[in-house]
Amino acid sequence: MLAVKGGVDEAAERLTAALAEDYTRAELSDADRAMLDYAVKLTRHPGEVSAADAGCLRAAGFADRAIHDVCAITAYYAFVNRIADGLGVGLEDSDEG
Repeated sequence: MLAVKGGVDEAAERLTAALAEDYTRAELSDADRAMLDYAVKLTRHPGEVSAADAGCLRAAGFADRAIHDVCAITAYYAFVNRIADGLGVGLEDSDEG
């Protein structure tokens, strides 16, 4: 059983920290790693993404709908960031909330 501290799972906190530092070093399932590899490639080198990249997701167990969703969410996030950057919108204060 995982320990819970302050309502937040400590294992989840460790995973979040590892992902923020370098997702390639985090302990992930093969499917999660394939998904993040795809999302990073689509974000950083969109012109290099090919059907083979979707094939890697499929080989990791993703159905076509899930591959679409990963692509759409990654692309939407990039789109929203470009809009915010283009309008000079700053980040929200993380202390609020």
